Amino acid sequence: MCQDEYEAAVAVFIRTKGVTRCPTACAVPTQGTVAASDRAALEDYATARARLRRQRQAARERTFWAAQAPGV
Repeated sequence: MCQDEYEAAVAVFIRTKGVTRCPTACAVPTQGTVAASDRAALEDYATARARLRRQRQAARERTFWAAQAPGV
């Protein structure tokens, strides 16, 4: 496969799959150099995930404590 074919195949893959960044660079902090915008996006993503996790936990706790014991 020549360089032109390779680049065309990568372009088709990106168009069909919608991949725009290296998944491992966006998923976890790395030792490599990552652009400031990507670091900010990763931080925003982690913050949103933590917030959602806390909301789900609070909802589970509310339903647990709101449930009444049978026969009471």
